[in-house]
Amino acid sequence: MEHVVILGNGIAGITAARHIRKNSDKRITIISAEADYFFSRTALMYVYMGHMRWQDIEPYEDWFWQKNRLELKKGWVEKVDVGQKQLIFAQGEKFSYDTLIIASGSLTAKYNWPGQDLNGVQGLVTKQDLELLEKNAPSNKTCKHAVIIGGGLIGVELAEMLHTREIPVTMLVREEGFWSSVLPMGEATMISRHIKSHSIDLRHSEELDTIINDGDGNVRAILTKNGEEITCDLVGVATGVKPNIAFLEESGIECDKGILVDAHLQTNVPDVYAIGDCAQLRNAPSHRKSIEAVWYVGRMMGETVAQTICGKTFKYNPGHWFNSAKFFDIEYQTYGQVSSVKHKPENEAQFHWKHDDDTKCVTIAYDTVSHQFLGINTFGIRMRHEVIDHWLTEKVHVDHVVGNLAKANFDPEFFARFEPQILKAFKNKLQTA
Repeated sequence: MEHVVILGNGIAGITAARHIRKNSDKRITIISAEADYFFSRTALMYVYMGHMRWQDIEPYEDWFWQKNRLELKKGWVEKVDVGQKQLIFAQGEKFSYDTLIIASGSLTAKYNWPGQDLNGVQGLVTKQDLELLEKNAPSNKTCKHAVIIGGGLIGVELAEMLHTREIPVTMLVREEGFWSSVLPMGEATMISRHIKSHSIDLRHSEELDTIINDGDGNVRAILTKNGEEITCDLVGVATGVKPNIAFLEESGIECDKGILVDAHLQTNVPDVYAIGDCAQLRNAPSHRKSIEAVWYVGRMMGETVAQTICGKTFKYNPGHWFNSAKFFDIEYQTYGQVSSVKHKPENEAQFHWKHDDDTKCVTIAYDTVSHQFLGINTFGIRMRHEVIDHWLTEKVHVDHVVGNLAKANFDPEFFARFEPQILKAFKNKLQTA
């Protein structure tokens, strides 16, 4: 019987396991050193905030794995011997496979700052990170001040988590607006104001220089590149993530920033695949990045690789880009292409509408010549994925999108609606253009 070994029990690995089991009787072993069972990584923040217990973020009952003949093995893999088709664990144990799926996820990205390995410096990616945060910042009596380096989605989550325990937070972001490397400036500055309204000391155009030792291996303060010293007990690193692939250095599996895979998610080594955060597409679609550390991407890759392994050769096709997140109490959705100032191509025009309460806005991107709809960002207004995805596929005119926003609205019926104001503002822009 073919033995499929899946390295990693995140959304990518578990999705692959479930779909392989649905389509075959292959022996399946899932290996992870992080947790006994699969958990919802996007819900880690709610455990710290007290909204959920650990068992609440485990989607499957403990009996699920045995019932579905999914073998679980806990251990840290140090090397992969593709010649012998073996995994080598930290303790020296060797474990054989016929087909290997690497779903090893990602790690916090650090940039060789002096002091970055001190106690009290951490990211927020893994279960171990959550446990470390409980140790480093259990309350504002133990952690009197925290500094977060970087912004983005992890940074704002960490700020909200600490804020719920009344721990003062200073955030250092190198951009002029929060996450303006991704968001158009109108959105970035609105989110900056919103974060500050929650008593977060958000510093723009500021970067970390050094993390200062208290003399006993713990964080005492940080020094900014502008020369300011900020006393703190915790340094949260939110400068992005990187694929977890260091254990593959001598394996013969070809890597760049991530593990290089083709359209079938296969590596350069026969019977070895890579999916999720650790995978890098050799030829990514023009509208997608080669590495996308996003929950639904891992799920889609898991489904795709399962089909191929079960004899139904299937190419990975992520479709139109989309994502969603939350900036404190402002919900965010993005579909298609809406570029930041730094990355906006010449052919992309943008219409931006913001509500007077400064917590809701919409940015619609379209082609400057054809006026084809390219993408949309919404803050504080929920949209229907299937409607916008259809508009992107059909390459509709931007006028059609603005005139039919009500069809895409997913807010509950008792929420205020803003389509007439948005349409009026759009028409005014066209008249004054």
